[in-house]
Amino acid sequence: MATAKQQELLELKARLRLGGGEKAIDKQHGNGKQTARERLVKLFDEDSFVETGLFVKHRCQNFGMDKKEAPGEGVVTGYGTIDGRLVYAAAQDFTVIGGSLGEMHAAKIAMAQEAALKAGAPMICINDSGGARIQEGVDALAGYGRIFYNNTMASGVIPQISVIMGPCAGGAVYSPALTDFIFMVKGTGQMFITGPQVIKAVTGEDVTAESLGGSMAHNGTSGCAHFSADSEDECIAQIRQLLSYLPQNNLDPAPVYGCADDLNREDAALNDIVPESPNKPYDMMAVIRTLADNGEVMEYQQYFARNIITAFIRLNGKSVGVIASQPKAMAGCLDINAADKASRFIRTCDSFNIPLLTLEDVPGFLPGTQQERGGIIRHGAKMLYAYSEATVPKVTVITRKAYGGAYIGMCSKHLGADMVFAWPDAEIAVMGADGAANIIFSKEIKAAADPAAKRKEKIAEYQEAMMNPYVAAARGYVDDVILPSETRKRVISAFEALAGKHVDRPRKKHGNIPL
Repeated sequence: MATAKQQELLELKARLRLGGGEKAIDKQHGNGKQTARERLVKLFDEDSFVETGLFVKHRCQNFGMDKKEAPGEGVVTGYGTIDGRLVYAAAQDFTVIGGSLGEMHAAKIAMAQEAALKAGAPMICINDSGGARIQEGVDALAGYGRIFYNNTMASGVIPQISVIMGPCAGGAVYSPALTDFIFMVKGTGQMFITGPQVIKAVTGEDVTAESLGGSMAHNGTSGCAHFSADSEDECIAQIRQLLSYLPQNNLDPAPVYGCADDLNREDAALNDIVPESPNKPYDMMAVIRTLADNGEVMEYQQYFARNIITAFIRLNGKSVGVIASQPKAMAGCLDINAADKASRFIRTCDSFNIPLLTLEDVPGFLPGTQQERGGIIRHGAKMLYAYSEATVPKVTVITRKAYGGAYIGMCSKHLGADMVFAWPDAEIAVMGADGAANIIFSKEIKAAADPAAKRKEKIAEYQEAMMNPYVAAARGYVDDVILPSETRKRVISAFEALAGKHVDRPRKKHGNIPL
């Protein structure tokens, strides 16, 4: 039988765990959202989540706050297991003063971040907040600063995941922006620096919160988010899936799963997947699925810069990051957004010891004044930098086109690819045959009795001489020309051979990536 003090403790905990109370919880549910604790129960393994900081209180005396209770300080923090692996989390509680962030609210999140860093475990933050607690003034701002600093210190050390399941506005958005992965829920999750009302007042623009900062605004247009879900439950399932590809920290390998899919499996369908015409598209995602264990792919930034694919797969049970041209979109050209998307993904994988597989069918960088004035030189250089900087095993497969600077940018030997394969129809050249013939044979074409026929002849001559993988292979830039059908087993073999790769780099504080 519980003593009076023990009973008092149980009752106090029960009251605090109700957050803002039944009415506030009902309102949360009415808005299509779960409570902070409901989300954590679904995210973590059954009965594994341990809450910390339940009794933390604010100490603000201003503007009536001395009379206002904020159970748990409007945020639930703690740790538990996901698929048996330790994970720390903080979930903002919108039922308590709108999940607003004050001094002690921020302190709880910061302490969870610091504990995760000490333990070498992933940190997940579920955002659902009205923003800074205005009554606390500069103390709230100081709290944000502490969180941002911890985000930066943990960057590249432990996986950091932000989940936007409600509003996230103003300075609060910079914590998600500093993390590795951002998930958003359609309809309820929103991020913006300034909201619709402020924009209306300042610029006169009339915009809804969803179109301004909703899930698809950031997943499809801005590129600020990486995953989109139709519901909170779907989002939680996505988070658990992502964690299965990631290590606990930068010193650990990613988990290895048993693989029933034959590592020597060949797929004859790949021999016919690339059209005979170099100008016809095909779906590179079909190639990725064919290579992956059991055809399972988790795409990263699926809706942004669709001309390049970034995704996680497993090869023989081991995590691999894929960067692939997508001929179905913009002919697979690299542009500003594609370069940013690929660069970020490459550096994320390299941070967490995930090998990189590049599938290349790229005709070049996208031409045009918009791209040039938008800084394609700077953005393209990020991709060169990211690949060159990466020390994980790097394998490249050239499926068709590999032209000019884009050939180099998609992880050629010259950027440190450990193994490069090419399919027999691969074209590795400064440019396509049409353009090359016009430059090299311009005088002969102009002087010919039939310029059109001469041009056709010279294009064919250039194609025969240069538009094949054997020229690059003769110089050691391609390690082997392989049948498309045997790509899976050759790539797996290459990664197995590279498993013990070690690279020593020059001593330096850090590089200076062209941001």
